[in-house]
Amino acid sequence: MNWSNIVTVYRKELKDSLRDRRTLLSTIIIPTLVIPLLTLGLGKVMATIVTRAQEEIPTIAILGGADSPGVAAALRRAPKLRIVPAPADWRRAISDKQLRAAVELPAGFEAGLRAGAAPAVHVYHYSGELKSDLGARAVERFLTDLREQTVAQRLAERGLAPTLARPFEFARENVAPPEKVGGNLFGGIVPYLIIILCFSGAMYPAMDLTAGEKERGTMETLLCSPVARVDLVLGKFLMVLTGSLAAMACLLLSMGLTAAVGGTLLLSGGAGKAAAAAAGRTAAAGAMPMIDPLGLVGVLAMVLPVAVMFAAAAFTISLFAKSYKEAQSYLAPMMIVVIMPAVVGMLPGIDLNVRLALVPLLNVSLVCKEMLSGVWHWNYLALIFGSSCLYAAGALGLAVKMFQREDVMFRT
Repeated sequence: MNWSNIVTVYRKELKDSLRDRRTLLSTIIIPTLVIPLLTLGLGKVMATIVTRAQEEIPTIAILGGADSPGVAAALRRAPKLRIVPAPADWRRAISDKQLRAAVELPAGFEAGLRAGAAPAVHVYHYSGELKSDLGARAVERFLTDLREQTVAQRLAERGLAPTLARPFEFARENVAPPEKVGGNLFGGIVPYLIIILCFSGAMYPAMDLTAGEKERGTMETLLCSPVARVDLVLGKFLMVLTGSLAAMACLLLSMGLTAAVGGTLLLSGGAGKAAAAAAGRTAAAGAMPMIDPLGLVGVLAMVLPVAVMFAAAAFTISLFAKSYKEAQSYLAPMMIVVIMPAVVGMLPGIDLNVRLALVPLLNVSLVCKEMLSGVWHWNYLALIFGSSCLYAAGALGLAVKMFQREDVMFRT
């Protein structure tokens, strides 16, 4: 193995790759520009849609209630409800989004309340539809207030204190630091994006340096040069690894800028309180969830052997292809194999253990989520990093072996 030859091959492939628009698109443009635009753009659109839906006064139909004029009149006077006549097919109207929800008052509802009975009120809505759910919640808030007023009235009639029905209050308060909250909220997304970009960043250079050279007829010329096969494959492999690492670095840079810009816009837009409440802390605290910077460094270290494995695997698979298009047909389905473990790592309730620490990609996704939360399991970290290095070494050894086989290099 001659490092001078390896560096020469690497520099040659690097220059060629920098001239290739497909490589630049997959490793630099998409991670750096497209992902932040999608994140901020989709976030802005979603925030606008939710805000408009919350500001809209839902249309509600009252079913029954002819013998409960007081409750029906109170429903019509509610400022956050717009009562409309119930259509004949009100179920279809809710399903067609012409009606947001319907509330059914049972026969003798008011009389039952005065008699101390507990009649059941049904609220019908379109489950999973945002505006219908908001309308149903508005009706439920009205009914909750009506129930509390009824209880308070009954207690007052009997000369009892209102606290008898509500003997104590309780409040939820977050005690976790912002790093743990941010890691729990975003810890699954970050390794998911990094793993996908690592693979896509290695995929296009691998196809171009193997199947692309076969298609252009330059592979035979390269193999005739006085350079050992091992030096050739390592030089090309380093170029593929560079593409994978460049995509990951651009992604992290763009994510950091996106988080900074998005957090500033969120706070300046007055949405900081809602975000803080969603994160489980009081609005007065004003602390926004964040990711532990040291955790990002740990993520980079843990993903490095994964990038090596991706580069070697993509390089090996592309060697079997006779053309660039054929290499795409081989590597495109591999994206599903890469995505599935990362998606499983995002699911709640899956905790890191010894067995999962040996599963490729899933182990990295789980441990990265822990590190971004500020939790460091050093025994698992050592096991995952060591196993990932073994998988990467095996994939690189296979790539070197396949590059030395004539039936693979010149497959017909």
